[in-house]
Amino acid sequence: MKTFQCACGQPLFFDNTHCLACRSEVAYDPTSHALGALTSHGDGTWSLTGDARRPAPRFWFCEHRTKAALCNWLIPDGEPHTACVSCRLTRTIPDLTRPRNAKRLADIESAKRRLLFALQSWGLPIGPRSADNPAGLVFDFLESLPDEPPVLTGHAGGLITINVAEADDDYREQHRDALSEPYRTVLGHLRHEIGHYYWNVLVRDTAWLPRFRELFGDERADYGEALQRNYREGPPSDWRNRYISSYATMHPWEDWAESWAHYMHLRSTLQTVASYGIDTTKVRLQITPFTADVLYRREPAASAGMFLDWMNAWVVLTAVLNETARSMGQPDIYPFVMNRAVVTKLHFIQCVVEEEAERGQLSAAPGELGLATG
Repeated sequence: MKTFQCACGQPLFFDNTHCLACRSEVAYDPTSHALGALTSHGDGTWSLTGDARRPAPRFWFCEHRTKAALCNWLIPDGEPHTACVSCRLTRTIPDLTRPRNAKRLADIESAKRRLLFALQSWGLPIGPRSADNPAGLVFDFLESLPDEPPVLTGHAGGLITINVAEADDDYREQHRDALSEPYRTVLGHLRHEIGHYYWNVLVRDTAWLPRFRELFGDERADYGEALQRNYREGPPSDWRNRYISSYATMHPWEDWAESWAHYMHLRSTLQTVASYGIDTTKVRLQITPFTADVLYRREPAASAGMFLDWMNAWVVLTAVLNETARSMGQPDIYPFVMNRAVVTKLHFIQCVVEEEAERGQLSAAPGELGLATG
């Protein structure tokens, strides 16, 4: 996430719909990745106040701005839609007359918008499901109901399903403890499941596939057998030396999805830290830095060096955040330890993402790929 500011100078945050100081309407423009105060044109359209583009683009509010999703995204004037690009990706929502579901939907949609913000700013393709793209991206947010099959969070052919109970603190804590998961959040689920989607889009049927198999393993291994083996035997005893989580050991697809989720954790959090001007190089913590020998490949040199800067800044940052959380009597913010094998996998993902951004003639938001750690 980035820092945003109202025209009056008040800080704005990604979910804001109004400035708390001047009460201006606030919204996010997904075409420029900018969030700010709005100026009304009196006909239902709005422009970002102080927009340097001439003429300043006009927008409409998403129809879900005042509904349960509490969406603050804009729709460019002239588009034949009443819902924004984020809300149009949601195919199914739970019955909002049932207890908790309105708040659940608001929390899940907020997390989805953060997910999409990162994907957009990194230049990754977001292909919605359509008649021409039946394996395109779509979301179902469902509630498990009595006497019906349980809703399982997962991904299948571009469809990401989230059990809306994941938005409840008590439900997540119960399952986190039962499944021995050190980390469980709605945004974490979304990042994991979108990793499966991007494996289909960016790796399957591409030149990356044989290289993926060399690093992660052969995904043609029977998934059902792998699942049963995992439940029966658990992870290998040395998994902490080769994987980011015990769940990643189950199958190459899950190793990729877990690694993808942590790549998103790392990159999004470091972008936020850099945006607020926090300098990890001034932290009084001595670490043994990761060096070029952990990279998947060393070219281009500038990109490889940037990635190592990220990784070493991440180690420092998470150590400080974890100690800060402990000082507050809270569990670790990032209860994982990076190992050399995981860093190589994360760099593989970085290489795939970079190639896709270049192919699409897209780049990250100004300054984001050159994230400063000093």
